[in-house]
Amino acid sequence: MSLQVYLAFVAACIALALLPGPVVTLLIANGLRHGTRAALINIAGVQTGLAIAIGIVAMGLTTLMATMGYWFEWVRLIGAAYLVWLGIQLIRSPVEGIAEGEAPPPPPRGGFFLQGLLVLLSNPKVMVFFGAFLPQFMDMSRDHVPQVALLGVTFMVVAGLTDAIYALLAGRARKLFSARRTRLVSRISGGFMIGGGVWVALTRAR
Repeated sequence: MSLQVYLAFVAACIALALLPGPVVTLLIANGLRHGTRAALINIAGVQTGLAIAIGIVAMGLTTLMATMGYWFEWVRLIGAAYLVWLGIQLIRSPVEGIAEGEAPPPPPRGGFFLQGLLVLLSNPKVMVFFGAFLPQFMDMSRDHVPQVALLGVTFMVVAGLTDAIYALLAGRARKLFSARRTRLVSRISGGFMIGGGVWVALTRAR
C-alpha cells in the first residue's frame, strides 16, 4: 500500500479509537475507582483481545463467522449479557478508597486483565468490523496476511496510546474526586455499559 493510504488509515484509527465505547467507559470507571494501574492492566487485556480478533481476520475466518448464523447469534447475546452484568456491577458496587491512604476497593473477579479481554471480545462484531474495515486500505492484488498484520498492529498501537491517555487522565482525576462524584461517574459509566449491552443484543448481525 502507498504511504498516503497508510496515513489515511492511521487518521481513521485515531478517530475510531477516540470514540467513547465500552472499553473507554471501563477504563474511566476503573481509573477513578482503582487508579491508573488497574486501567492500564485493563488495556493489556484489551490489546490481547485485539490481537486475537486481528489474527482471526488474518487467517481468513471472517467469512466463516459470517456463515455461522445461529451460533453467532448466541455468542452475540452472551457478550451483550456480559456488558449488562458489568454495567450493573459498576452501579451497585460501593465506592471506597478514594481518599489518599485508604485501602483500594477489591478488584473484579478474574482480575483487570481478564475484564479488559472479555469487554473487547464480548462483542463478536469486532472481528466482522475488522474484516470489513481493514480491506478498505489493502492492495488486494498482493498477499493479504502481511498487510493485515501491519494494519492490525498499527490499530493496536493507536488504540493502546489513546486508551492509555484515558487511563492516565482518569487515574489523576481520581485524587480530585470525592466518593460522591466517583459514585456518580460509576453509575453513569454503568448506564452506558448497560446501554451498550442492550444495543448489541438488539442489533442483528449482518
